[in-house]
Amino acid sequence: MSDPRLILVLGDQLSMDLSALREGNRERDTIVMAEVQAETDYVPHHPRKIAFLFAAMRKHAVALRKDGWTVRYTPLDDVDNTHSIPGELLRAAEAMGATEAIATEPGEFRLIAALEDAPIPVHMFPDDRFLASHADFEAWAEGRKELRMEWFYRDMRRKTGLLMDGDKPEGGKWNYDHDNRKPPKDGLNPPGPLRHAPDKITEEAIDLVRARFGNRYGSLDDFWFATDREGALASLAHFVKHSLPTFGDFQDAMVKGEPFMFHALLSPYINAGLLGWREVCEAAEQAWKDGDAPLNAVEGFIRQIIGWREYIRGIYFREGPDYTTRNALDHSRALPEFYWTGDTDMACVSEAVTTTMDQAYAHHIQRLMVTGNFALLAGLDPHQVHEWYLVVYADAYEWVEAPNVIGMSQFADGGVVGSKPYVSGGNYINKMSDYCKSCAYSVSQKVGDGACPFNMLYWHFLDRHRDRFSDNPRMAQMYSTWDRMDEDRRAEVLEGAQKVLDRLDQGARV
Repeated sequence: MSDPRLILVLGDQLSMDLSALREGNRERDTIVMAEVQAETDYVPHHPRKIAFLFAAMRKHAVALRKDGWTVRYTPLDDVDNTHSIPGELLRAAEAMGATEAIATEPGEFRLIAALEDAPIPVHMFPDDRFLASHADFEAWAEGRKELRMEWFYRDMRRKTGLLMDGDKPEGGKWNYDHDNRKPPKDGLNPPGPLRHAPDKITEEAIDLVRARFGNRYGSLDDFWFATDREGALASLAHFVKHSLPTFGDFQDAMVKGEPFMFHALLSPYINAGLLGWREVCEAAEQAWKDGDAPLNAVEGFIRQIIGWREYIRGIYFREGPDYTTRNALDHSRALPEFYWTGDTDMACVSEAVTTTMDQAYAHHIQRLMVTGNFALLAGLDPHQVHEWYLVVYADAYEWVEAPNVIGMSQFADGGVVGSKPYVSGGNYINKMSDYCKSCAYSVSQKVGDGACPFNMLYWHFLDRHRDRFSDNPRMAQMYSTWDRMDEDRRAEVLEGAQKVLDRLDQGARV
């Protein structure tokens, strides 16, 4: 038998089918798992996210032991905890007499660098829990002038056979987005996600996190996340049966007091490793085959996983470690305090932020077209915006969060992800939600003290970035509309927008 060896398992690698485990040997190797402050504190993560991961890690360690592995697990309150992943590897190596470790490649450049510089050699194997490897994405991207998700997604459909009829898409169309943009209507009764009562292990993790991180942004009250694979599978089944049939129609809709709508809320489980992309997509596809869910809903759901999720990961690793520092629009305004408190007169922003505080969750339109849209219109520093999203969401890891924020939301990458900035005035939010009905501002008012800030900031954004975007064919119509406005009207709009921006800079209420 060779010398003892360590196998590192990280908090977002809670999968039995992990490349490092396949390379390991139960008789020889010891698995190392650790709760460390270097991971809780590199940004001040939402306590609900930390509690979820600690509970899920502890249960995964139990499952690994039942599977025949030796597991060395360091809880956060271990008095000998070094509070870094490399430190815990070194401590385990000294205790076990190990001289090397193996790991599955982490999903963040920060951790990859830490393992490369670790005090013992760490061999990293590819994370093949994803559909597209780094090499697959590079091969797809090579020679393309634009890296558009839609073309990548079609290749992933062909590769997997999901929703395919031979070499053609089921139903004759690749994308049913046109059918998936319905505004909310009266009488909707979203079932919400499956709620899981915390067991003893989860309660212990919650108590620890409350004691250590209870003063952070976010609530631990009414904790309902699944924290093991069985619970995650039950959540998947619940979504497919109860929410998927209506998910497509209303996936972009927002309703006050309904934070979840028909969304799956499976991303924390998928991104932590409790669920795999294939089983999730096949469950949705089977619902369509059985006649239990319409094609537009199933296609839209599958596209988010094998299209958008895989594409975003490809972008992150292709663009490199400096991606989070990109700032193509030179935005530098500080993140307003209301992103941390929800204390704003803008009903849409307040709703999205307070939901995020309570649940460590907001759905993709709240993230993109409310908090992200406002940040872009107001010229907020994209790195601060990026760190906020990384802090507040339970499904946020840098590989998935950064391209969504730096690229899709803030256009800070200059167009790598999006062909245009995702900006809108208040009309879009009014169309897709009921937020404006209870807002202190009037969405129908375009200028003046009572006007929706989104309305004035929208035109201010277009005006100040005219040199960059006026030739963009997807924005030509809006510039034409702006140019047709009376000159005095344009001046009034810009003056009103500047007043909003000045209030932001002064820390005044908006």
